[in-house]
Amino acid sequence: MANHKSALKRARQNETRRLRNKSVKTRVKNVVKEIRAAAAAGGDTIGESLVSAQSIIDKAAKKGVIHRRTAARKISRLAKLANARS
Repeated sequence: MANHKSALKRARQNETRRLRNKSVKTRVKNVVKEIRAAAAAGGDTIGESLVSAQSIIDKAAKKGVIHRRTAARKISRLAKLANARS
């Protein structure tokens, strides 16, 4: 464990950020999974789901939880999947 006062503070900050990032990443994973399941089932509302998923993924990239290119790649693949099903 850290010994210096500043290192202890840094450890607390890292833990807070880790938990915040974890919830955002989980949300992104769940929304991607939902769209893939809807596409596999042939759902009608995949277009609306895609818009909300894009927003969630973009917000994660904006916060720095995932890289902007990773976000762009995820959005692109989901859009490609949705267009193939339409």
